[in-house]
Amino acid sequence: MNILQQLNDKLLLQSFEDIDLPSQLVYCQFIAQVYARLENSISVLSDLKANKSYIYTGGTAAALGISYHEKSEEIASIWEEDIFKKIREDDLLKKYTLELRFFHLLKNLPVTERSDYQVVSTLHMLDKNNQLVKVVHRMFYVQSTEDGNIWLALCLYNLSHDPGNSDAYYGVIVNTRTGTVIPPDEHEFKNLLSPREKDILSLIKRGKRSKDIAAQLSISINTVNRHRQNILEKLHVRNAMEACRIAESVKLI
Repeated sequence: MNILQQLNDKLLLQSFEDIDLPSQLVYCQFIAQVYARLENSISVLSDLKANKSYIYTGGTAAALGISYHEKSEEIASIWEEDIFKKIREDDLLKKYTLELRFFHLLKNLPVTERSDYQVVSTLHMLDKNNQLVKVVHRMFYVQSTEDGNIWLALCLYNLSHDPGNSDAYYGVIVNTRTGTVIPPDEHEFKNLLSPREKDILSLIKRGKRSKDIAAQLSISINTVNRHRQNILEKLHVRNAMEACRIAESVKLI
């Protein structure tokens, strides 16, 4: 399973059975439209419950050779493929990885604090002349459900004013309330699993069964099983195989 598939599953396999807040969707659509107009952004509001997106285009769209629409364009996916295909492949993979980490960070925060955080990346994208230019991408979740599921996500694309010559991808998680920058290898996700849980997950990855792990680590099988359950809950996954894939992708093991 690749990074995109992992991220896709995490976002779309949440439970939205009881959600019915059309006014919140309309309000967030208005916010997305305002960003596009005021900042000349490409603004993408993604509805994770319906698996669809609403795209609003400002001046950045013309510079990147992306179709301009007077009103929003609605697509039947949370992934804006016409935009993604213009992003340098290596940057796109790193963007997905950072957003996967961001998802896990937010799922371990109270709903009331989630709007304080956003992902900020510098991407390299093809412009209308097929030349790579720097684009600042911001992503934040603007609406969660009462039970903690993430519902609406907003992505913004703007031409970068950075005159630097760096050709590298750059991405961080930012707390906009405090101004704190959280590099991906330093934020809370790094310590999400305890050292013992990492040991056990590494052994699971090597094909070890619970009784073998218990013998190797000199602990009871009940302790191993308790750690296994904690790992699944912390990583928001259903089985050990998914846990290994997620932990590898974000360099926990």
